[in-house]
Amino acid sequence: MHPVTDNPALSRFELVEEGKLAFADYQLRDNVLVLPHVEADPALRGKGTAGRLMEGVLALARERGWKVLPVCGYAAVYLQRHPQHADLRA
Repeated sequence: MHPVTDNPALSRFELVEEGKLAFADYQLRDNVLVLPHVEADPALRGKGTAGRLMEGVLALARERGWKVLPVCGYAAVYLQRHPQHADLRA
């Protein structure tokens, strides 16, 4: 089980740490996971929460056979800095 959960009602992946929320909004288009926005509660910034969120999102995308299209600047930079996920890039 991933600590990152899919909240399809809000079209976002969520990660709760220290009682605070980090999330990645998404749209799914023909097995391509579009990530337009990633955000962490200000209390979580600088603690690696957004990175753990991205790892969970990418793990779920891999399990589900999706490619990932990072529109959000943070998501795009994360994928560039983690070449082990290059095969997921749409």
